[in-house]
Amino acid sequence: MKKALLLCLYCFTLTVSAQQKDLRSPRQLFPGLFEAVQMGRIFPDNKTFVDATPREAPAVVLAAYAEQRRLPGFDLKRFVEAYFQLPEASASGYHTNIAGGLPRHLDTLWTVLRRPGQDSVAPYASLLPLPNSYVVPGGRFREVYYWDSYFTMLGLRVSHRPELLRGMVDNFAYLITRYGFIPNGNRTYYLTRSQPPFFSRMVELLAQEQGDTVLRRYQPALLREYQFWMAGADSLAPGAARRSVVRLAGGEVLNRYWDQSAEPREESYQEDVTAAQRSQRPAAQFYRDVRAAAASGWDFSSRWFVPGQGLESIRTTSLIPVDLNCLLYQLENTLARASHLRGDEAASRNFQKQAAARRKAIQRYCWDARANWFVDYDWEQRKLSLVRTLAGVFPLESGIATSTQASKTAAGLRRDFLRPGGLITTLATTGQQWDAPNAWAPLQWMAVQGLRRYGQQELASTIAQRWISLNQIVFQQTGKLMEKYNVENITALGGGGEYPLQDGFGWTNGVLLDLTKQYPADSR
Repeated sequence: MKKALLLCLYCFTLTVSAQQKDLRSPRQLFPGLFEAVQMGRIFPDNKTFVDATPREAPAVVLAAYAEQRRLPGFDLKRFVEAYFQLPEASASGYHTNIAGGLPRHLDTLWTVLRRPGQDSVAPYASLLPLPNSYVVPGGRFREVYYWDSYFTMLGLRVSHRPELLRGMVDNFAYLITRYGFIPNGNRTYYLTRSQPPFFSRMVELLAQEQGDTVLRRYQPALLREYQFWMAGADSLAPGAARRSVVRLAGGEVLNRYWDQSAEPREESYQEDVTAAQRSQRPAAQFYRDVRAAAASGWDFSSRWFVPGQGLESIRTTSLIPVDLNCLLYQLENTLARASHLRGDEAASRNFQKQAAARRKAIQRYCWDARANWFVDYDWEQRKLSLVRTLAGVFPLESGIATSTQASKTAAGLRRDFLRPGGLITTLATTGQQWDAPNAWAPLQWMAVQGLRRYGQQELASTIAQRWISLNQIVFQQTGKLMEKYNVENITALGGGGEYPLQDGFGWTNGVLLDLTKQYPADSR
């Protein structure tokens, strides 16, 4: 009893401290100075400044800037370095021991990428405190990320780190309670958007380890996340959208990615402003669609563009993503189970009904019978997207596909997407990082699990083995595990995107560990 009381007091103290945290973003705190730093490209990466910690209150910093900027020889970078503590290089001082082998390296990385929980942070820093330890992806990604973390947790389970796994689930439940949703990451500049909703999958993963009491424990957080994604659905007329929800012509409700802001992303401010100048679309609309793509995790991909055009044509909010709706289908099923375990049969039946309706809508709007592929649906133009991507494997992993659809999808994967190192993300080579020739660990894992679910064991094994082998080859060459990989030319590294190739890397490590457990060396 005493221990429980102390824990409650600790949680209360943490909550009060977090409530006092200034939630204004760096651009809101430092107007004028922010734009000068980001547009002047004082640092090669725009994320450096937004992750810096002010040494003084914003009013003091801005007053000093207003005074000093007029002086001859004023050096903006030197000013920033004087008034801000810049983020440290990730894992500084860590050196890979390639000779020690990949298993040891993976185990060590959990320590390298682990960050302690905080009961408070500097008052004007962009970092949001979390109560428990967590794992960051690595490189420039110095904070926890929502959908990354599920795949990281797969590795934590294999590595027998249940306390860290449980702590991370608790952190996400805390974010839902504190902010009403799970932000893209625990930074103030991410408080306008979420990411692919994998929280129910995290809870299910923990429940596999600790039993169904886990579902009862997190049911309130699961419900609140669902309310976030479905806000405004009841009042929508057919053909209308509000925030994350869209009511289709037939009355069905499906979801899209959304960001509450229509301003340039602060962490990529210069890139967004420059790109908007090349677009023919209204700037606010362009920024909204760029941000929505960031919410999807696929930033960026030809998936979101007008076919044959580039980033300037991005129209993310016009599309109903098949993968997002599969994840929400799983959330509805998890809520049905959790409600049943809590004895609320009416709620359980309601969520079963919602899941069934979503499954039917995904089948109606996202299956392309001519392409034999699950695609996104353009709700504004009322037509299927012409772009086939690896998001098409999500209906297999979630069990929405029919056996015939799964067989046709498997054939398409083998014929069009399979490469020497695994599965390419899309069939287009555009220079965007979520297009060919790049591949990403979470999509390999989802494809393998979806194929296994429908008895496509041989193809699943081929994909897993090629991916594991590629990871091993790159590790031997570089001593690193990467954010993304080139699966077409396994002697080259992944590329494209707004920033250099990052190493670390949380979700790569987790997927590699889990697939290696499913396909041990003696079976390959």
